[in-house]
Amino acid sequence: MKKLLALALSAALALGALSGCGAKQAEIALVTDTGSIDDGSFNQGAWEGVVTYSEEKAISRQSFQPSEQSTEAYVQSIDRAVERGAKVVVCPGYLFADAVAQAAQAHTDVAFIAVDCQLPDAAPANAVGLVYAEEQAGFLAGYAAVKEGMTSLGFLGGEASASVVRYGYGFVQGAEYAAGQMGLADGAVQVRYGYTGSFEASPEAKDRAAAWYDAGTQVIFACGGAMGESVIEAAEEYGTKVIGVDVDQSAMSDAVIFSATKSLSTSVYDMIASFYDETFPGGQNVRMDASNNGVALTMDTARLGKLTQKEYDTLYAQLASNAGDIAANIVATPAEDGSVAASGMQLVKVIVDETA
Repeated sequence: MKKLLALALSAALALGALSGCGAKQAEIALVTDTGSIDDGSFNQGAWEGVVTYSEEKAISRQSFQPSEQSTEAYVQSIDRAVERGAKVVVCPGYLFADAVAQAAQAHTDVAFIAVDCQLPDAAPANAVGLVYAEEQAGFLAGYAAVKEGMTSLGFLGGEASASVVRYGYGFVQGAEYAAGQMGLADGAVQVRYGYTGSFEASPEAKDRAAAWYDAGTQVIFACGGAMGESVIEAAEEYGTKVIGVDVDQSAMSDAVIFSATKSLSTSVYDMIASFYDETFPGGQNVRMDASNNGVALTMDTARLGKLTQKEYDTLYAQLASNAGDIAANIVATPAEDGSVAASGMQLVKVIVDETA
């Protein structure tokens, strides 16, 4: 990996996290869930939005990391942020749904931004949920992989949460769509598909990715926070490829050919701005998809040889406008077990192996 770049990024984020730490007030706060603000995933992406806005407006900020993964610990961290003077609290991750609902009712004068999180239908008026169309990001990733000439693909998720499952479902369907456009034979694309059960990097995750690469997998779409680091390590050892997720992960390794991203930084920045200009859409879950540039591939930093910008732009425009019901037809509702077999999607060009 590009260790110097990673260290530089971590140092920059650490300095950002300390901003306001010694002061009595931290007006904008971010509370992480299972990771840190330099996790290379959604915590980091959301924090970058906080940093950008706070630096532009000279507003104090601070990040808080709970002691454990539980609603009680999340609420305690939110309470600490409010005690420090937070007027806006950003909470990245689906695990915050209950904590934000509770905290918003307890702190009615504070605005809450739940990132990548579906709030209850009766969401408090001082809270907003940002919900991303992972199935569209995954669709773009699967399409790009097959257009690059790859026919042996892998999808390795962390926990089978709804957002991770949607990434995987979209990936398989994007591969199917590209294979159809290219006139490939039925069953020409093989996808090894599974979940590690954890968002953490681990020897087990690396070994599983290595086994897939050893069996001929050309690229793995790694969706699982720090777990992706284990996949990248395996890819580097085998000289194969990885598709990054959530944020641009191209700096982590030359093995990352592109990333399927959510507009985490931009959407957090915009929501904070809406609080200060009094247009905050509280009480709602705001869907972020291709129609509002909520998801995308990192074409500017992509390491691609065949997929052209024009082809990508054409597909993106079709998703954004739902031309021919392309977006509406993507199966996005997770089966109870997160499997492709139980999803109801119709695949002809793609064969999915969920036993690998």
